[in-house]
Amino acid sequence: MSYFDPIYRSDLSHRARAVYMCLRDHADKEGKCWPGIKTIARELHLSRSTVKRALEDLYQSKLVTKKSRKRDNGGDSTNMYCLWSESNFAF
Repeated sequence: MSYFDPIYRSDLSHRARAVYMCLRDHADKEGKCWPGIKTIARELHLSRSTVKRALEDLYQSKLVTKKSRKRDNGGDSTNMYCLWSESNFAF
């Protein structure tokens, strides 16, 4: 089974598939990454609102979860995204 089989078999929109693959490109071996929405939008040539809608689709499908992160000074930082893996999701 290919890593992307769940994506290919899903009913996700093209925008959600593209964002997922962008996140995958940024992810470490554990499937964690933290690119900003602005970075994702720039890399995929999409608007920020399109990226936000795509992320919502991914959260709903349980292919991506997010965790808010804070800087040491208490300010907001980019979210950490955790991507689907066979070990933590069943399809």
